[in-house]
Amino acid sequence: MKNKILWLALLLFPVVLGSCSKDEDIVFDHERQMFEIQDGKILLEVILPGGTTDGEEIYISGAFNGGDEVAVGKDEFKLIRTDLSTIKRAVYLDPSTFVDGKTLADGFHFVSSKQRQEVDLTGADKWHYDNPGVGTSTNITVDRWAAFYDSGEGGGEGGSDTDPDVEHDGYVVYVDDQTGWDALALYAWGDAEAFGGWPGMQVTGTRKINGVVYKYFDMGEANTGLAENLIFNNNGGGSQLADFAYTIDHNVYLRITADGVEELEEPTPAEPEIVHTDGYILFVKNESSQADLALYAWGDAEAFGGWPGKLPDGTMTIGGVEYVYFNIGEANTGLTLNFIPNNNGGGVQWEGGSLGITVDHDIFVRIWDGDASSFEILEQ
Repeated sequence: MKNKILWLALLLFPVVLGSCSKDEDIVFDHERQMFEIQDGKILLEVILPGGTTDGEEIYISGAFNGGDEVAVGKDEFKLIRTDLSTIKRAVYLDPSTFVDGKTLADGFHFVSSKQRQEVDLTGADKWHYDNPGVGTSTNITVDRWAAFYDSGEGGGEGGSDTDPDVEHDGYVVYVDDQTGWDALALYAWGDAEAFGGWPGMQVTGTRKINGVVYKYFDMGEANTGLAENLIFNNNGGGSQLADFAYTIDHNVYLRITADGVEELEEPTPAEPEIVHTDGYILFVKNESSQADLALYAWGDAEAFGGWPGKLPDGTMTIGGVEYVYFNIGEANTGLTLNFIPNNNGGGVQWEGGSLGITVDHDIFVRIWDGDASSFEILEQ
């Protein structure tokens, strides 16, 4: 197999040399400017990672606009689409609206309505510090979304209900907020004024379950066991709900409206729907010790380019099993390909995947530590 890959590389090498001039910089289509510049505005053209779907809303957030709690959900900070590209969107920013004297240089990132905040290739929160002037266009690249590293049920503002576990401080009150208020705070009295004086504590974070975004409040480990009366209010703005009696010894789910509080049953996260954004999908159940995967394919075409191929487009839990998945690409539908998962060119590869598979369905495979044939196709 390695000889075959080397032979393909040698065959393609002169073609690459003959296709471009050494005096020219290669500019890919998605790197070209696709939006018109507007007077008095900063234009950011954002290149999104694979796995971003049409149904996701993307927002820019930073110190300049008040951060995630303020920016997410506001149209002025939502990226707009273009018919010219499926992976590029843009946002126009008016520096005259920036708060507290902050600029883009104070840091900003992007948040997906379904896949949470932007992260770098290690999974750490990613921030940008570009500070372009008005009347300019700047390309910004998002490496990955936090959902890429999902490993189980947990928290976060995400369209996936299999978010990574969140470290909570004590028990949690989850709130489906239907009040219509601009802000939400939680005051508690009883055995103690658990969250300090009025109006109490701010929202700790959000979690999306079965399409419902819950705001949540961590109760604090030190408050475990207290018998409290919860009072939801609009952060001291003059509106509040009647007391809700709650002993802090369990998580609780509530729906609140401007008229009152209703306790809900704990929701069960639904199985995610497989959404095809770019052709069929190859799902890898990774039981190996290798965490950094790539996928190479050869046969009717070298479908993902040269070795080691493409990086994953994300992770998904199906039937309680977590898979790393790769979009095969609409252009490759109908081809017969040999798939070789590998540890991103690090020396480990599963050549057992060199079985000609016609790309006319989703493909599920399992890999594990062992020799190069530690690979099997799973029935679905």
